[in-house]
Amino acid sequence: MSLSETERSAADPLVAGAGGGPVPAITRWSLAHRWTVIVAWVVLALAGAVSAAESGGRLSFAFDLPGQPAYETNETIMRTFGSGGAADPLIVVARLPEGGLASPGARDTLRSAEGTVRGALPGARTASAVSDPGRAAAYVSKDGRTTFLVVYPVPDHTSSDPYAKALPALEKSLAGTRVGGEPLRVTGASVLASGGSNSGNSVLVETILAGVAALVVLAIVFGSLLALLPLLIAAVAIPTTFVGIYSLTYATTMSNLVQNIVALVGLGVAIDYALLVVTRWREERAAGRSDREAVLVSAATAGSSVVFSGITVTVSLAALALTSVPFLRSIGLAGMLIPLISVAVSITLLPVILDAAGSRLEWPRKRPPGTVSRMWTAIAAAVVRHRVAATCGALALLAALIAPVFSLRLGHPLAAAQATTASAEARAGLKALTDSGIGAGVLRPTEILLPADGSITAPGGVTVVEPAAWSRDGVHVAAAWSPADATTDAGKHALAQLRDAAAAVPGARVGGTPAQDGDFLHALYGGNLWIIVTVIVVVTFLLLSRALHSVWLPVKALLLNALSLAAAFGVLTLVWQHGHGASLFSSPATGAITLWVPLAVFALLFGLSMDYEVFILTRINEEYAAGYSTDEAVVRGIGHTGRLVSSGALILFLAFVALGGVPQTDVKILSTGLAAGIILDATVIRGVLAPALVALFGRLNWWVPGPLRRLLRITPLRPPTPAAHPQAAGEAACEGAAGG
Repeated sequence: MSLSETERSAADPLVAGAGGGPVPAITRWSLAHRWTVIVAWVVLALAGAVSAAESGGRLSFAFDLPGQPAYETNETIMRTFGSGGAADPLIVVARLPEGGLASPGARDTLRSAEGTVRGALPGARTASAVSDPGRAAAYVSKDGRTTFLVVYPVPDHTSSDPYAKALPALEKSLAGTRVGGEPLRVTGASVLASGGSNSGNSVLVETILAGVAALVVLAIVFGSLLALLPLLIAAVAIPTTFVGIYSLTYATTMSNLVQNIVALVGLGVAIDYALLVVTRWREERAAGRSDREAVLVSAATAGSSVVFSGITVTVSLAALALTSVPFLRSIGLAGMLIPLISVAVSITLLPVILDAAGSRLEWPRKRPPGTVSRMWTAIAAAVVRHRVAATCGALALLAALIAPVFSLRLGHPLAAAQATTASAEARAGLKALTDSGIGAGVLRPTEILLPADGSITAPGGVTVVEPAAWSRDGVHVAAAWSPADATTDAGKHALAQLRDAAAAVPGARVGGTPAQDGDFLHALYGGNLWIIVTVIVVVTFLLLSRALHSVWLPVKALLLNALSLAAAFGVLTLVWQHGHGASLFSSPATGAITLWVPLAVFALLFGLSMDYEVFILTRINEEYAAGYSTDEAVVRGIGHTGRLVSSGALILFLAFVALGGVPQTDVKILSTGLAAGIILDATVIRGVLAPALVALFGRLNWWVPGPLRRLLRITPLRPPTPAAHPQAAGEAACEGAAGG
């Protein structure tokens, strides 16, 4: 007599066990109220689409640093003079005839050109050898053949390029003007940074490109219409996240960068979580369970892993959300919404779809799907068999990638590096400045705000000008620069000298972008950042200890995360600072890593890479608890999760490559770190080093001292009992011989 489905479910220990815990309970509720779940998510997704469109105009392009001295000085300069401060000047470079400024007509032409510029750019501050005769030599090279005009236009704060309108007006006003037969050339930090163009992919184009690439990967993985399901989950999770972002714009400043990060990181995370649940559902169906039974078991196993992973990602992004830098805090807040909403969709809507239509979505597959990757099983077996060699080899490769980190330089991209893709005019202007000995430092001068009767003494090797026209409301501004680019060590030394000189002048305040960069570093990497990171690490350790029933496994996971992050920073340094491969991004090497990028890479990569560790280790734990030896649990765990992890990592990698299609160089740098980190993590670290270390430590992986077990409330896994699985018989006995 055959058993009913209910009786079979009650007799099945996995299905019966799926009734306990919050995730199975949520899944059962969702299945019982399927139409409520479906309608709720459809409404949220539609509201999110509207919110995404509406939020664009409420997002900020500003990189504010409230409370920091240079930022507050720059704000005062901007309020008082309407220009300068955090907006670097445009520089008009002139090549003079043999007689220099004394040559016939040279002064008159330059005076006329400066008047034309002021007419074309109302409100602009200008200074040159002819309008600031008391310091004329400061604007002329030592050989007398090169001079320049400093122009501070009124910036446009509604665009990522403050001079998007001013630059064309300036160039048009100077068209045809020549000094000694040579044209005037316009250059500047913002001109070089734009590469001569603001072209690049929009958020929508990036997301579509990443989505198409993800669909190709999923089609290969599933070979059926199930490939559409993870994309459907992402299509619900991403717009729903924008509901939260739109709401946050009324409470705090939100950076325009959140659009790119939410769309593409959300695509990868949502697909990852759905991929894990669907893969486990498919495995359970292949084992003979009904759709409903498979849904419940996948919720209890994969669903629980998804919840722990989502919480871990959310905790890691707190490193950004808790900083004092508003634009990074906004990225952290928006980023924290991504995993939480992706988890919610994956444990409510996804089970409903699988229960209602999962088996029909297997079309056109004609045979039962394989649930274990032969390739990853073979790789895991080889790693376990040669665990010492695998560990040493992986560590050697990581050490080679980490080595460049020790030369990492934080700062704005070097002018000389950016010039390779700038317009011919901007390149020629920079070349004239550097060849003449004036140098690139004038592109990013330090501004000193002084009382009306104050004056600053120029330190050795530094030029200071105080144009009379730069006075208003009882204060005036001085500009200072050295020949060195402000990002270089020499440029930073010059800034330190200027700070010392300004400190000797009562009421003097130091501003400009070089000074604000210094304050940015202090605000971001000083203060309480290390406390925040320590708290995140401790919380992650506690979460993983409970999830993995171990102390060593979480410690190992955190150490491997540190290696993964260090390797990602090494790749960043190799590509963008040293120039090995930057051309792949249609951008020059920058010579430095943008100030905020390392922290953003840490916050995003720490959680995303921990996802894969949780996926792998929870499956290894499951196999170990089922009675398999450590070695066999590792091989089986990697065999079941290897394809999942590699596919998910490939999708995230492609999403980050799409993120690199934006015109902003700093976002390209961020995408490089994330893409390199996620691939290294899923292959070298989680595919080789993690299983090798688990195999090396054998049963010690799950040994927890009694006091610590009671303190952390860790439930230890029982040691393997070969009798639980006939095919596992004898494995425990030979584990020692195999090195387990």
